[in-house]
Amino acid sequence: MAKALVMRIQRRKKIGDKNSPLVYTLVRKPKDAKTYDLERIAADIEALGGMSAEDVLHVARGLIRSIRQILTDGNTVKVNGLGLFRTTFSCTPAEEAKSCTVKNIRRVNIRFMADSSLRLVNDTNATTKGAPNNIEFELVTADGGSGSGSEGGSGSESGSGNEGGTGNEGGTGNEGGSGNVDENPFG
Repeated sequence: MAKALVMRIQRRKKIGDKNSPLVYTLVRKPKDAKTYDLERIAADIEALGGMSAEDVLHVARGLIRSIRQILTDGNTVKVNGLGLFRTTFSCTPAEEAKSCTVKNIRRVNIRFMADSSLRLVNDTNATTKGAPNNIEFELVTADGGSGSGSEGGSGSESGSGNEGGTGNEGGTGNEGGSGNVDENPFG
């Protein structure tokens, strides 16, 4: 099973507060994850058999067009086994009712909530090891080698991607990976 590589970085507990204590957290290793486009996914499905890549692309593009139309009509889309897509918006508040119009809507967003059958679990915390929805993490250093494990032996340790991380993949401003606070624009 492939492992998601994570790195330990140091940052302020409250980002932007110079008086906040320093803490360690885990972030995804920059440029570790690959991006799969529709053509690559179609080729993978074709390799499994049953449909050609062209058929898969045709169906997927039709699905995307349908989802876009349903969302622009103001409806919600539930794709069983994948999740729920819905629209939200942010609106500028107005002091008077007549000033509160649809022109006050600044931004429209598409929100996605994963289906429970798709939700991923940290394999080190899972009760069922090696289950299909488990994701394995490996702690590495900035140069790509295994980190110093605190478990006393293997040289690698696992951790969850949600332990106070920044929510973006390696975009902490600390791409050098040394963990030095001076390199972090937030800290």
